[in-house]
Amino acid sequence: MNEGVKSGVSRVSVSLPQPLLRALDQMVAARGFESRSQAIAEMINKQLAEHQQQLGEEIMAGTITLVYDNSTPGLQKQLADLQHAHLTEVISSLHVHLIHAHTMEVILVQGPAARLQSIFDRMLTCRGVTTGRLQLTTVILPPVHPLPAAHPSVTGETCNV
Repeated sequence: MNEGVKSGVSRVSVSLPQPLLRALDQMVAARGFESRSQAIAEMINKQLAEHQQQLGEEIMAGTITLVYDNSTPGLQKQLADLQHAHLTEVISSLHVHLIHAHTMEVILVQGPAARLQSIFDRMLTCRGVTTGRLQLTTVILPPVHPLPAAHPSVTGETCNV
């Protein structure tokens, strides 16, 4: 396509909170984009390229990093429940309280790449999660102790102490 000719361009309206819009404008200026549209198109292209990569069933280790509004009703429980539902893949998590009722949570994961992507997608789309990232590597953790089939957390039984 000739660089001077625009074809098939559509206008899309996006609503953004004022702080996010100010941050976008600062990035547009700092990186030298001609417009917000150019910057957003670059971001979308990058995300689409990552989405189109084949993740497959290769075992990978990585982190899920989320930033969320901890004042969103039920969000922390929803995220904890998702981690509990994936005990085989979730190795550990750490959360840090940020200013303005926000929390950053870093979750160490290992498992089939497509499954990790699915877990991340479910977490990222929870109401109140403002941003997130899945970072994977092909270098994996040494084996951790596998849970026996009769373990209470696998069978759903509870311990009576």
